[in-house]
Amino acid sequence: MAHGLLGKKVGMTQVFDQEGNQVPVTVLEMVPNTVVQVKTVEGKDGYNAVKLGSDTVDPKELNRPEAGVFHRAGTDALRHVREFRLSADEVGNYNAGDKLAVDLFTPGQKVDVTGTSKGRGFAGVVKRHGFKGAKEMSHGTHEYKRHAGSIGCSAYPARVIKGKRMAGQMGVDRVTVRGLKVVAVYLEENLLLVKGAIPGPKNGLVVAEASAKS
Repeated sequence: MAHGLLGKKVGMTQVFDQEGNQVPVTVLEMVPNTVVQVKTVEGKDGYNAVKLGSDTVDPKELNRPEAGVFHRAGTDALRHVREFRLSADEVGNYNAGDKLAVDLFTPGQKVDVTGTSKGRGFAGVVKRHGFKGAKEMSHGTHEYKRHAGSIGCSAYPARVIKGKRMAGQMGVDRVTVRGLKVVAVYLEENLLLVKGAIPGPKNGLVVAEASAKS
C-alpha cells in the first residue's frame, strides 16, 4: 500500500490517554488523496511509484504539461502532487483515479511528517544559529554585542570557508520530523492526530509517511 498522504496542518491541541496523561498532539486534515499516475519498472519511468494529489484547483491555473497529467488520468486538476516509491508487489494495487483516505494510518503507528518551516526573514547569527554574542561589554565597546566575529583567516586560505554560519534568510526550509506516534484517526472527519509538533504554519501543506522506525 501507499506509504503516505498529503494534507494540511490544522493546529495543536491536547488529548488524554487511557491512563489520564495529557498528550500534546498536532491535528492534520487528510482529505482523500487521488491517484494521479502509477509508474512501473516496465514502463518508461523505470521505477515503481504512485503519484498522489490533493486540493482541487481551476485547470486555468496550471500550465499545459501539468493539466495534461490530470487529463490523461481522468481526474480533477489538483494543486498539490507528490510521489511515493512502492515495491513491485504494491504498485499493482493502484489505478489512476483511486482514492486513498486517512485510514491508511493506524493508531500507534510511527510516521514521518514533512512540512515547510515558518519564514523568519533576514536573521542575525544569534537568532539564526544560537550564537551567544559578546560576554562582556566594557568602556568603549560597541557594535559587536550580537555580531558574528571573525568569518575567516587572513593569508591562508584567504577566503570564507564553505558552510560558515552567518546571518541570512531564516526559515522556509523543508523540515522532516521523524518517528511521530499516531494518537488517533478520525475517518469521517479526515483527521489524523500525531503526538508532538510539526513544522509550518496553520493550513500549511504537510506530507505524512509511514516511518522506517516503525
